[in-house]
Parts: sequence; structure tokens; C-alpha cells
Amino acid sequence: MNGLGGLNKSPNGVVIGLVQLKLPVVETPADLAAQTDRIVEMTAKARRNMGTMDLVVFPEYALHGLSMDINPDIMCSMDGPEVAAFKQACTDNDIWGCFSIMEANPGGMPYNTGLIIDNAGEVQLYYRKMHPWVPVEPWEPGDSGIPVVEGPKGCKLSLIICHDGMFPEMAREAAYKGAEIMLRTAGYTAPIRDSWKFTNQSNAFCNLMVTANVCMCGSDGTFDSMGEGMICNFDGAIIAHGTSGRADEIITAEVRPDLVREARANWGVENNIYQFGHRGYVAVKGGAQDCPYTYMTDLAAGQYSLPWEDEVKVTDGTDFGFPAPTRTFNPTKEAAE
Repeated sequence: MNGLGGLNKSPNGVVIGLVQLKLPVVETPADLAAQTDRIVEMTAKARRNMGTMDLVVFPEYALHGLSMDINPDIMCSMDGPEVAAFKQACTDNDIWGCFSIMEANPGGMPYNTGLIIDNAGEVQLYYRKMHPWVPVEPWEPGDSGIPVVEGPKGCKLSLIICHDGMFPEMAREAAYKGAEIMLRTAGYTAPIRDSWKFTNQSNAFCNLMVTANVCMCGSDGTFDSMGEGMICNFDGAIIAHGTSGRADEIITAEVRPDLVREARANWGVENNIYQFGHRGYVAVKGGAQDCPYTYMTDLAAGQYSLPWEDEVKVTDGTDFGFPAPTRTFNPTKEAAE
């Protein structure tokens, strides 16, 4: 059930709109300002399009396009005009919004940052992409974890970005911290279509969590993004899917966080998010609660190393025109706190 895309909203429902935004070309500050205006306009369209909508979600790269340009003149800041415009758009249209910026980072490469802003214009969630799509993307690896916030109608809401969703640990972390709805924004192009679909579904099913996912759409003359707005229910079923490839189409559905809570409390078979930490509870009281996974203990100890580690050929971005880095990862003080 998706309430006919949210037209028939239940008292416990959250209506989500996924904007398959037309892929832009952004090279100058003037381009950046024009694209900011475009996103503001589409926020207003979302409200007009669906009066019941609680949250409108824009894809990764909605503001900057897919050029991977790190020109400081078109990087954003949290106190800059672009974020201010998004805040005002949410206030003016009485709607929550999810937005994407490439954020200036004085200590290194820019961050690929996602924001969720409430209907009063306040930033409720700030997230730095943890897994840039290497070796193609130059962004600094995120250092602020995966935040979970209280979203519209009291739902527990989180955000990951694009390639993050290919790592099952990301969705599991969001669910472990309480997320009932996980957004995934992306700029993916057609070769990733199948992977996009089955990871969106598996992220939902394996964690009894709604996933709402959307890519940029259309062509910028070089790249062709695929749109593919998808909302998956907590059982993995797709309840809305933008298959037309039509740029600027808004894919909508009502989701039910209360049913997520019910499933997490009452399911026995396939309550995987619970059973992961309570192995074999039929045989032993409370289940086994150890950590038998070598990759987890090695990663925590700073000793992650694959059996084929020395055979991996691509370990930096030089094939895509980026110089080999010389800095080591050092999370910022404020992120660590």
C-alpha cells in the first residue's frame, strides 16, 4: 500500500516525494545561483503537486551536477546563500526537505554533504558522505557518522548518499541507531540500475526499515542519470518506482513508520536486525551475543586487510585525473565529539 502515492493519507502516514531532478551543468557562481533557484522552485512544485507531502527529497548533485569540479568558487558553506535559500523554501512551503551540497573544507578536499531541513527552516540533520564513489569522486571521506533524527510525524529518519548504500553496514548502522526511514540520494547513471534496485530492497528488508531512494535524471550532454526514484517497504517490497526516466518527475508514496515499529517488535522469522545480535536464541538464552566476524574486529583494531590486499590495482584517483593523496585520514575534532 502507498495510499495512491500519498493522496489518501492515514493518520500515521508520512508522505515522501522523490524529485528526479534534471541533471544540470554548473561551472560558475552564476550557474550555482540559477540551480539554487531551480531547486527552490521545485520545492514549491512539490508542495503544489501533493498537499499531503511531508518530506521532499532532492538527489545527490542536485546543486552541482556530475562534473566533480572542486573549484572553490562553486563550493558551498553552511552559512552561505544556497543553504539559506533551501531553509526559506522549506519555511515558505511548510515542508521538510532533503538537499545536497558540495561543502568547502579548508583542511582538505570538499565534503559531499547532505542536509535535512524541517518545515520551520531549521537544519535537523547534517551528514557527510562516508563512502565517496572511488576512484571517480574526489570528496573527503565523511567523519561525522550516520545521524538519526526525529523527522515529520515523529518518524526516526536518517540519510546516506549514493555509494554508501552499496555497503550493508551503512543501512545496518542507521537501523541500529533507530532509523525507521532511511533516505538514499544519488547521481547514478544507467550501468548501476540493477545494483541500485536490489540494494535499496535489501537495505530495507535486512533491517525492517523503509528506504526512500532517488537519483538525478536526464542528460547534461556528457552523463545520463537515471532517476529511478524508489520507495521500498520494510519487507523489501517496492511500493513506488519511477521507471519512466522523466526528468523533474516527483515520485510519491505514503509510508508507515508505525508499522515498522510493529514489525520490529513482533516479527519472529526474519527479524534480522534483532537476530544479528542474538544468534540462535532458541538454543541458548538470549542468543549468542559475541562478535564472530573477523572483518569487524580487524576494522575496529585498524588492521583491516583483505587476503588479496596486495593484488588490488586501483587504490587512488590518478586514473581519473586526481593526484595521489599524501594526507592520512584525520577526523575533525568537532566530528569526534
